[in-house]
Order: sequence, then structure tokens, then C-alpha cells
Amino acid sequence: MGQSHVRNYIHIIFSTKNRMPLISNTVEDALHRYLGGICNNMECPVIKIGGYTDHVHILCLLSKKRALVELLEDLKSHSSKWVKTQAAGLENFYWQNGYGAFSVNPTEVDTVIQYISNQHAHHDKRTFQEEHRAFLKKYNVEYDERYVWD
Repeated sequence: MGQSHVRNYIHIIFSTKNRMPLISNTVEDALHRYLGGICNNMECPVIKIGGYTDHVHILCLLSKKRALVELLEDLKSHSSKWVKTQAAGLENFYWQNGYGAFSVNPTEVDTVIQYISNQHAHHDKRTFQEEHRAFLKKYNVEYDERYVWD
């Protein structure tokens, strides 16, 4: 086989350090665009980005040339530095150390897009921790509660 055929949809989720509600309406849209630019520059075309005051969701196609950890390192390090320059009070902005990354069946992409689009309404009823635990359960990811949060 002479060609490589790859289409890996990835749903990435990560929160601010200690789930601090630092992503205000004034910075949220610009942050999402910035994260999307990082994904696109790494040949991981962004499909949808959304989130809430303490976390983000990114749905993208993982490049056949990039490791997932490389994408996450660039997303978190570059955007963290950028956020710190956006407004007073954000000088100590950090992302959590960990993240969630889940493969998405192509038939479920529209469902994930809708889910990400409704984050603000969704989090009127559910915390980030409850949401993340639900993803871990859905994808049968074993975890130790003592080490999930930072």
C-alpha cells in the first residue's frame, strides 16, 4: 500500500488548574480561536471548540504526522502564555497537568459538535468533574480519583 489513509476524530478535554473559573466571556471566543489556530497549524484541523469558565473541549482530526501528546503540549503551553497577556488578573493562568482525549466514531461527530456547542447550558446542571467522570465511565477508562484532579 503506497498511501497512508488516516481519519482520527479526537475529542480533547482539559481544565484550568484547580478548575479556576478564569475563562470569562471577554476572553472565551478569542481563546477558542487561538486554540483552533494551534490545531490547524499542527495539521490537526479543528472541527469545534467550546467550553465553560473552567475548561475547554476540542474536536479535531488528529494529523497522521503528529502524536497526541505533542498536540496537547503545544495547545496548553502556547495558549497558557497567550491567556496571561489578555487581561489583568490572568497573570497566573495555568491549565491542569492532565487531559482527556477520546476517539470519536465518524457517525457520532455531529453529536459531539452539538454537545460542545451547548457547554454553557450543560454546565448550569453539571460540574466539570461530573462531566469528566461521565466521559471516563463512557469510555471505560480506569482511573484513581486521587490523581485525576490538580
